Amino acid sequence: MRIVIAEDEALIRRGLELLLQDARHEVVASVDDAGALTEAVAAFDPDLVVTDIRMPPTHTDEGLQAALRIRRDHPGTAVVVLSQHVQRRYARELLAAGAGRVGYLLKQRIADVDTFLADLHRVVDGGTALDPDVVEVMLGRAARSESAVGSLTPRQQEVLALVAEGRSNSSIAAKLFLTEKAVVQHVSRIYDALGLAADSDAHRRVQAVIRFLDRD
Repeated sequence: MRIVIAEDEALIRRGLELLLQDARHEVVASVDDAGALTEAVAAFDPDLVVTDIRMPPTHTDEGLQAALRIRRDHPGTAVVVLSQHVQRRYARELLAAGAGRVGYLLKQRIADVDTFLADLHRVVDGGTALDPDVVEVMLGRAARSESAVGSLTPRQQEVLALVAEGRSNSSIAAKLFLTEKAVVQHVSRIYDALGLAADSDAHRRVQAVIRFLDRD
């Protein structure tokens, strides 16, 4: 993969460079602010952007706003944003377009190198990757709501939470000690409960995740 990194902390930026290069990916640019990120994407047309959310000059959400512009202007580029803290709004905004090729992970996940790299590959391949901590917060909210998500059975909520993390049916089956056929049945019932019409499975998975994130 050809990757652009945007991270204002030099040690983390260098660590990401080495990690990705060791995994035989090409880091075509490594920058420290959102403006330079936008320029690098225009110049190099990368497969993937990995960006921090908070960057200079205000250290609020410059990285997120750059990621949203990249999603709009360069739909062929996948985007993974990194954050120090759980913020549901970030995930909602990134997924609002209803397409995959996007991820939102906490920086602590980088330490689990194999899982982090697998998440990046899944996003580039058209999927999503939401941090398990974000999903856990959302699952707690959904279980207490009177929405369609809240009306799902406990098992269906477990399955939807794992769908939100970006896991495949086979991975969900292994995690929950179910057959893959049983997972497919649960996912189909989730689609029905959320009123998601027949479409490509990948598209409906993203739509289900958006419904999951959209609970107050």
